[in-house]
Amino acid sequence: MTVEAVAETMTGPDAPWLRLRGVSCALGGVRVVEDLSLDLRRGELGALLGPSGSGKSTLLRAIAGLVPVAAGRIELRGAVVSAPGMVVAPERRRVGLVFQDLALFPHLDVVGNIGFGLGFRARPERSARIRELIAVFELEGLERRRPHELSGGQQQRVAIARALAPAPDLLLLDEPFSSLDADLRARLRHEIRLVLRRLGVTALLVTHDHAESLAFADRVGVIGEGRLHQWDTPARVYRDPADAFVAGFVGEGVLLDGTASREGTILTALGSLEAAPPAPAPGSRRRVLVRPQQVLRADRGHGADAEVRAADFTGADVLLELQLGDGSRLAARWAEVDPPRVGDVVRIVAKAVAYPHFAVDSGLHGDRSPNRPTA
Repeated sequence: MTVEAVAETMTGPDAPWLRLRGVSCALGGVRVVEDLSLDLRRGELGALLGPSGSGKSTLLRAIAGLVPVAAGRIELRGAVVSAPGMVVAPERRRVGLVFQDLALFPHLDVVGNIGFGLGFRARPERSARIRELIAVFELEGLERRRPHELSGGQQQRVAIARALAPAPDLLLLDEPFSSLDADLRARLRHEIRLVLRRLGVTALLVTHDHAESLAFADRVGVIGEGRLHQWDTPARVYRDPADAFVAGFVGEGVLLDGTASREGTILTALGSLEAAPPAPAPGSRRRVLVRPQQVLRADRGHGADAEVRAADFTGADVLLELQLGDGSRLAARWAEVDPPRVGDVVRIVAKAVAYPHFAVDSGLHGDRSPNRPTA
C-alpha cells in the first residue's frame, strides 16, 4: 500500500484524536494483535486492560511507532501515522511514552530529566516549562536530586513530567504504577489523573489491573489474546460486559451455570435469576454473572444454602467464599460485626437485578471457570 493510498485525513470537531481501524501486529511472525479498532477523543483518558501476553503493550508500542502494523491503520490528529508499508517515525508523532521501568537517566537530576526533550527550545522557554511541570507535579525542593535519591512515587512523577515536557499530542503509559505498593499506587494514580485532566492531555494507559483501569479512564478496552472484546465506558464494561471473557476478567464476580426458563429467568443453584435482555431461548444453557455485592443474606425459606469455605477480613467488610449445593462457588462481601465462620452454612439470595448472561461456549479463551470465585 502506498503512502498516498493511506494518507487520508479526517476533519470536524468530533473527529477522534486517536483512531485505530483493523490494526494487526506480529512479533516473530506470530500475530499478537488481531483486527483491532477503537477511537479516543481529544482530552479523553483511555485504558487497555488485559492479562499478560494479551497484546496490549505491543499495541501501545505500535501507536508510538516502535512496532509496525501488519494490517489496518493508525491515525493521530486525523492523519495516518501507521499502515502496512508506511510508518511515520516515532519522533515525528508528538507522542510521549512512559515505560514500566520509567527509564530515568541516572546521571541527570530532576531538572535534567524533565528538560531532556526540550533541547530545541530557547533557554528561557525551556527553564519556564521545567519550572511549570515541577510545580504541577509537586516536585519543588527536589530539583537537584538524582533518581536514586527519590522515592518511587517521586520517580513516577518525574517520568511523566519528562514525557509531557514537549507538550505531546498523546501520552502513552505502559503499566507505570505496577512497581508501587497498593496504597501509593492508588493515591498516585488519582493525582496523575487530576493533573492530566487539568492539562487537557489525551492519554492511553496499559494495565492488567481492572480497578486501575476503571478508576483512571473515560474509555476502557478489554483485550484477550490480541482481540478487543469491548471498548466502552468503565460503567458499561463493568455492568454490561460484552461477553463472558469481559465478565470474568473485569471486577470481582463469578459465572454460574444455569438453564433459561420460559419466564425469561435463568435457573441456577443460587435460585431463579432475572436475565438481562435479550431474553435467552427457553431451555438454553447460560452462564450468569453474579458480583459479590449482589449476594445477600436470605430469610429462612428463601434462596439457597451455602457453606462458608473461606472468610477474609478486609477492614470494611469480610470477603466470603461460599459453596452451593451443586459444588459451584461464589464470593460475597458482607459488612457484619459477627460474620459467619468457615464451615458455617448460611442462607443466601441474589439481589433482584437483571443479570448479564452468556452462552456456555462463548468467551472461553481466558474465561474463568464457572465454579471458581474471582474474588
